[in-house]
Amino acid sequence: MNPVLELHNVKKNRHGSEGTPLFANVSAQIAEPAIVALLGVSGQGKSTLLRMIAALDNADEGHIRLHNVSRREMDARQWRMKVCYVAQQSVMLQGSIEQNLKTVSLLHRIPYEDKLVQHLLPRLGLAHLDLSKSADRLSGGEKQRISLLRSLLLHPAVLLLDEITASLDRGSKEMVEQVLQEWHHQEGTTIIMVTHDFEQARQMSKAVWFMGEGTLLENSETAAFFEHPSSELARQYIMQPPLQKEQPCPS
Repeated sequence: MNPVLELHNVKKNRHGSEGTPLFANVSAQIAEPAIVALLGVSGQGKSTLLRMIAALDNADEGHIRLHNVSRREMDARQWRMKVCYVAQQSVMLQGSIEQNLKTVSLLHRIPYEDKLVQHLLPRLGLAHLDLSKSADRLSGGEKQRISLLRSLLLHPAVLLLDEITASLDRGSKEMVEQVLQEWHHQEGTTIIMVTHDFEQARQMSKAVWFMGEGTLLENSETAAFFEHPSSELARQYIMQPPLQKEQPCPS
């Protein structure tokens, strides 16, 4: 069986092809569907790496493969149907919430799954929403979850999440985590999630990718990473006090 995802010697420069590398020699393989926590201090390029995997940004060197097919060999639209990126600051298009949800169906010419939407809305704590309401009127937390739901409607092979629960209240955060874990098990979706929440990483992920010193410094099973990190930088990172949390987005 081909690996789900492979990164081979991926490099990204800071300012164009001649700039100083943001990171280099990033190599990793996800052999079978899994949840991976992408960790590291700010400024290591975690979000950029997700955007590169999603074909929203280009690598300056190296190769990214999905089921043994190179990103360069696949049409960008087809790739983005299979590899979906959900940003921390979710962007809503003009129009209603329902129109936002239907965007992926219109763009990729696939049926709109109203039954799935109605099933997931309450599971994500969004049962109260009137889908005819303007998406601009959603709170930050609601936008994050609608953006996630919009991506799930594509049934992607790989789901890339950039701190999408960082500003949610605890109840909403736990609902999102449960939906993601169930989706992973039922759909076989691989999830790579940037998070600064150690509890979330421990509970949800099978493996940890730790970015540091301009590369992917560690790639190990989650329990092994937190119990016996192999680098001094990772040890210091794990021992740091919890980050001051932002005020939760209204739900």
